[in-house]
Amino acid sequence: MPVTIQNFIDGALTAPQSGAYFDTDEPATGKPYARVPDSDAADLDLAVAAAQRAFPAWKATPAKERGALLIKLAELIEQKKEAFAQAESVDNGKPLYLSRDVDIFRAIANLRNFGSADLDALNQTFEKDTSSSYTLRQPIGVVSIISPWNLPLLLFTWKLAPALMAGNCVIAKPSEITPMTAYMLSELLNEAGFPPGVVNVLHGKGASIGNAITAHPHIKAISFTGGTPTGLAIYQGAAKQLKKVSLELGGKNPTLVFADADFDKAVAGVVASAFTNQGQVCLCSERILIEASIYEKFKTAMVEKARQITIGDPLVEGTQHGATVSKAHMEKILSYFDLAVEEGGTLLLGGKRRIVEGRCKDGYFVEPTIFENLAPTCRINQEEVFGPLAVLIPFADEAEAIAIANGTPFGLSASVFTGSAERGTRVAAAIDSGIVWINCWNVRDLDTPFGGMKHSGIGREGKQRALEFFTEEKTVTKLK
Repeated sequence: MPVTIQNFIDGALTAPQSGAYFDTDEPATGKPYARVPDSDAADLDLAVAAAQRAFPAWKATPAKERGALLIKLAELIEQKKEAFAQAESVDNGKPLYLSRDVDIFRAIANLRNFGSADLDALNQTFEKDTSSSYTLRQPIGVVSIISPWNLPLLLFTWKLAPALMAGNCVIAKPSEITPMTAYMLSELLNEAGFPPGVVNVLHGKGASIGNAITAHPHIKAISFTGGTPTGLAIYQGAAKQLKKVSLELGGKNPTLVFADADFDKAVAGVVASAFTNQGQVCLCSERILIEASIYEKFKTAMVEKARQITIGDPLVEGTQHGATVSKAHMEKILSYFDLAVEEGGTLLLGGKRRIVEGRCKDGYFVEPTIFENLAPTCRINQEEVFGPLAVLIPFADEAEAIAIANGTPFGLSASVFTGSAERGTRVAAAIDSGIVWINCWNVRDLDTPFGGMKHSGIGREGKQRALEFFTEEKTVTKLK
């Protein structure tokens, strides 16, 4: 029988006020496995009222005590990390090794990292001849976090932890497609010691509970990660009430491979950047720019390495490539493969749905796919597909590579593979992207700023930047 998920409001697991639920599928089997609350404005009003009641005492709680609760929550998740990893793979379709080594590992690290933050380090002092000034960082009040389906618990805690550490009370909405691990976390909040109302978790669809969060007058800030169209709608809605917003949105990320790069390292890095988590990472590279002199050699090596990726049941050890998150998303990805063919692309690998026999015969599996002979300006190279896709594009020189890399509306991340330290530094500075990796991909330091340019977002996350977002800065000045 499907698991029935509940909201968490004012310290209690709660059914939706309307009594309405909807089903969510296990992507690997295509069959319903959970019932999700179809929350609406009535549930939100209860959660906001609880958060408002809890805020004065939570704000007054010393930061070290708030941090200790986050670290306690991390410990509780760690004690159940295998159950969390299994749930994440069932919920999302990703291979179990990724759930263990990335999603749950990073969720625990997020809570610990922010739980140990020094809030006083955010403050500044200013001395003049006649005056002395200092800044204070104080919590905003009731804030909301809205997290996506591709890295469910990782990105849920990436936002929840700094919001709580800063002293806010939180209305948290996980993706309705992958709600399970956020629900499991909510079951641990009382045991961790969080007072009722400090954390409220509401499940439901963007069109109902998501829109209600954006419109609610007592929610003062929203941190959102997801697609650019949804982010734009949140931005427009929040602007009507001058809400503070942080938006980490989509990407059409390039990887640039120069002829002087370490060849084997570049091939391995490019394959990982294109196909990790079935290409469903905002940082994945969909455009692979290769210097013309090594293009054919690199193409052959990349196709062969991608061909060796093991596709299968996400819960089977050794699977490297699982299911895409939903039937609708699988169909979207496949429609883009059709578009690539219509636009004149040459299919080098994949390009279709994969049937995995056994319990996964009806699952939403898409093969790692590589195209070439597609112009940089065509739709497939301009629109985010968010799936296991790589388009190979040759370039003649550094200037052309930079022009192609910058030639989309997005600017989230990029990678540069080169044997020249000078070129790596020069190209990284020239690319319009919030994050650039040199001779690597997705090497993350949780303290560094994280976010994108152009249509890839507004603001930055990461330890200091997230704590700054979830606080208001006050300047206090006195005469000497």
